[in-house]
Amino acid sequence: MTNLDVAVSETFLAARWDRLVLAGSVAALSAYALLRACARRGEGAGPVGPKSKDVASHRNAARAPGEWSAVEFDYPALEPSNARFDAVEPVPYRPFKRGAFHITMGIRNMPWDEWIELDRGFPHVHRVVEHRIRTRGDRLVCVNGEKPGIVRSGQAAAEELMYELAEYLSRRHPDVYSVARHPPSGDDSQNGWYGEGRIKQISIIPLGRTHDLDCEEPLRVARSLIQEDIDILIEGTDGLYYLQAGAMCIAGSWRIEDKLGMPLDEIHTSGHVPQFKERLQPSMERFFRRLPVDKPVVRTNYSFQVVQEPAARVPAPAPGSLLAIDPDELAWAATMNGSEDVSEYERAQHVLRDGPEREPVQATPRTVMLRTERQTLRRLPRTGAVVFLIRVHQTRVEDVLGEPGVPGRMASALRSWPEDVVKYKARAAFEGILPYLDAAHAEQLERGVVEPEDQMTTFTF
Repeated sequence: MTNLDVAVSETFLAARWDRLVLAGSVAALSAYALLRACARRGEGAGPVGPKSKDVASHRNAARAPGEWSAVEFDYPALEPSNARFDAVEPVPYRPFKRGAFHITMGIRNMPWDEWIELDRGFPHVHRVVEHRIRTRGDRLVCVNGEKPGIVRSGQAAAEELMYELAEYLSRRHPDVYSVARHPPSGDDSQNGWYGEGRIKQISIIPLGRTHDLDCEEPLRVARSLIQEDIDILIEGTDGLYYLQAGAMCIAGSWRIEDKLGMPLDEIHTSGHVPQFKERLQPSMERFFRRLPVDKPVVRTNYSFQVVQEPAARVPAPAPGSLLAIDPDELAWAATMNGSEDVSEYERAQHVLRDGPEREPVQATPRTVMLRTERQTLRRLPRTGAVVFLIRVHQTRVEDVLGEPGVPGRMASALRSWPEDVVKYKARAAFEGILPYLDAAHAEQLERGVVEPEDQMTTFTF
């Protein structure tokens, strides 16, 4: 299952101010920062953004492929979260529906307050990511160099993303993230949000981790701050978007080392995404070209993975190994894919059971995981790169059997897949859960929990 799967889904895919003449004093710079912050809260003058932003936006709308003019973008005010992250349950995404299967991009608008999800799973994901970066970092966190005349390096975008995340997280979750800043600069491009000084350090308070943004590798810092994996896409002079950087620590079934430097269309075709060229390539290319800075979007996707129960592993995982830390195979779907170090072809044969003989794990509600991805896309204002974040959720199928309407919808969705999707998603490995889903649905019908063909649900698409 490719995390850049913008193809397979059944659902979905300011304040004006006059620029100050700064004398360089801290007092003057602080006044400038205060003016901008007040304007952001509606306490200052003027209803719209700065003229320079309008000019740059217009220039970018008419830009040649591969060109970008930095945009001055004042972020909407973020409401600090009033919930303790360790008391927040993961969102129960159930992105499938009853009836005919449709391939769409399935995007919808994303509120700025919802860019990053933070919940009680953060410490575990952080522990897994730390292990992954420590043991396989150079193969999981990668920045591609410039291809002269074709596409820029991903390094500047990775640095911009690191600062964006530090600004966002420290404002949205001030009880979890604290920052130390440099003094404000007379060059606004060297400042943080709202004219405040650039962030020097960020601390994850409950985990006791501090990162120095001046000297640490940007993409590693960015990945350590959040639960989401990261892909950075940059437009080339040919109009295609290239995967020029990424931190894919919990991808499950694909490796960034296989896709780094590829344009989006090749990522999808090399991954054999069903009906990509026929149904999605033109609309996807238009979408990426036109995605504005101020309109982030979100989509959801799903797959299934079979996971061997820890007690059945022979030999038992060595202490400190990935499987000992991550028995549910969030990071890498070893039960289905085998070794992370073999080729894509060999992994595909492992999934389809066409390769060397192996003992398959029986698909039951206990051994099959629903694996959902919440994917967000937004354009960075300074570099123009498109950032693609992927938050992975895992839920055992046995835990959804009692959810109203979900077993019936899940069974219907699995049966609606055309043959190319059946093969792509390796349904043969887990279709043994269908009788369990049917039985749970029949019980809900009998008890009057749902009505026949009822699409209503309280769970998030």
